[in-house]
Amino acid sequence: MTMATPPLQFVLLAECSTSKARAGVMSLRHGPVNTPVFMPVGTQGTLKGMLSDQLLALNCQIILGNTYHLGMRPGTDVLKSCGGLHNFMNWPRSILTDSGGFQMVSLLKLAEINEEGVKFKSPYDDTECMLTPEHSIEIQNTIGADIIMQLDDVVKTTISGPRVVEATDRTIRWLDRCLKAHKRDQDQSIFPIIQGGLDLKLREKCAKEMINKNVRAFAVGGLSGGESKNDFWKTVHICTNILPKDKPRYLMGVGFAADLVVCVALGIDMFDCVFPTRTARFGCALIYSGQLNLKHKKYALDHKPIDADCKCSTCKTYTRSYLHHIVTVEPVACSLLSIHNIAFQLKLMDDMREAIKQDKFPDFVKKFMYLHFEGREIPGWIHDALAAVNIVLKR
Repeated sequence: MTMATPPLQFVLLAECSTSKARAGVMSLRHGPVNTPVFMPVGTQGTLKGMLSDQLLALNCQIILGNTYHLGMRPGTDVLKSCGGLHNFMNWPRSILTDSGGFQMVSLLKLAEINEEGVKFKSPYDDTECMLTPEHSIEIQNTIGADIIMQLDDVVKTTISGPRVVEATDRTIRWLDRCLKAHKRDQDQSIFPIIQGGLDLKLREKCAKEMINKNVRAFAVGGLSGGESKNDFWKTVHICTNILPKDKPRYLMGVGFAADLVVCVALGIDMFDCVFPTRTARFGCALIYSGQLNLKHKKYALDHKPIDADCKCSTCKTYTRSYLHHIVTVEPVACSLLSIHNIAFQLKLMDDMREAIKQDKFPDFVKKFMYLHFEGREIPGWIHDALAAVNIVLKR
């Protein structure tokens, strides 16, 4: 790919004839990314418990970094001195950085928000910094990620009323400031972030404003914050109804397996979440039928792998019994379970992609849901969400 080509090109390879699911490929400066894709989160330039080599062995094509945290530590001077985050962490494939906006929610006690930007007190020391749309883009230009996010005004989904209206309108204004400040459009793409809380009319207004901007893709933000699943899926549904088909759609912060399947059916292409590595630190392994809590004593004499069909190095090498004896005790257990859990997430996306290409996605969804909720009732919101895109599950 020459530098004269756009830094993001998206080709749709297949569309489900029943639902809104799509399979495609995003071409970035650091290689292709097959969609739908799950992107592991490496907040500070590293995934907790995993090396870059291990991610490459799983054929991971893109990971995340966090602008706020990387800007604080190691800081832009260090990143600039080595030519950006790719070189700093020796990662040859694609990177997406979030803007720092999420810290408005997660570090709210340390943040003050106004039209200029967000004033943070560092969680590392008592210093203050003002993260403006311009400064967020400046940091991300230095980091050098293939995909960078606009700074958005994020509010908890439990909040409604004038504050959500203010945040939505401000996010639209901040997008214009981000686009104006962007200095590396030849090799980095800004994703706008659709906000609007749980107000579907606000979401519609925000999406319609943003599709008129000169951008290469779109993100849906402000969800997975404790809202009901009924509100969650309806918000995703209305956004994908409005967004153009020829550009990628990224749903931020979503990573539970059932949520991924539903949201692919609703037309989402990209996902990220800390869940796979975080739950690994608590001794839980992900499988198609749910989770294995390997701390449970029933695994003490279980000499099977986590998943006999999984090709990851953990499943090839270690038993449930071995893992039971070291999870949450030995640091290496975090690595072993993280490898498996990321492999599971990537395989799930691979399976969905192939089902879409073969136009068998509804059959895949039904098989997955019946297995995932075996012995339990499939939640009503999943029935409703899938029925909205013509996939009807047995009740």
